[in-house]
Amino acid sequence: MNTKLKCLLLDDELPGLTYLKMLCEQIPGLEIVKTFNSPALLLEEQQELEFDLCILDIQMPEANGLEIAAALKDKAVIFVTAYKEYAADAFDLNAVDYVRKPVSLERLREAVSRVRQKQSAELSFIQINTDKGKARIQINQLVYIKASAIDSRDKVACFADGTSFVLKNISFEKLLEKLPEKDFVRINKKEAIAVKSVQLFSSDAITLNVPYQDEPLSLILSDTYRKDFIRKVKI
Repeated sequence: MNTKLKCLLLDDELPGLTYLKMLCEQIPGLEIVKTFNSPALLLEEQQELEFDLCILDIQMPEANGLEIAAALKDKAVIFVTAYKEYAADAFDLNAVDYVRKPVSLERLREAVSRVRQKQSAELSFIQINTDKGKARIQINQLVYIKASAIDSRDKVACFADGTSFVLKNISFEKLLEKLPEKDFVRINKKEAIAVKSVQLFSSDAITLNVPYQDEPLSLILSDTYRKDFIRKVKI
């Protein structure tokens, strides 16, 4: 949850791009992955880049920034432009913010903060298929996940309030991709856990503090997953 925001910058005018990069470098937690002064080049390379956010101009000779934003699909977008007439179109694209030039550090910092708020809201839940239909699961209440004893393709998600859901036809790999990487870890072939629930651990065993159980839950830590578990529990 506290990882850096990875960002692309796009402005066809080099002085504006240089100034924008200088401002971004003063915002803690914002990492500039790459800067572009060509919309076409950004579109060509964006599939190969890991990023959460794109800060971009709108009126550019090669392509309209609105078209670029639409092509970025699920990435967060902040428009930085001298023109106010595009604001309605920008928000139709679910842009996080629309910042007028000349850009101040304070205003840009506010826009980036909105991205973080949006990201946190999205990461607080996952939507997933269960035996009772599609469910919206609150991540911070998830304690423990195990393979179903009835069908190993299904997983049983157990929560801090004692409730559980059967997650239908999903592998541990796919499930863990949906969860914050640093907060959840696989510990053996049949189980994964929330790191914050660990009470005690040794080289081959883990004890979880499970609020809804009278006794702590003891689980096996296998050789395959030990290194990753140790790394995460020590963060």
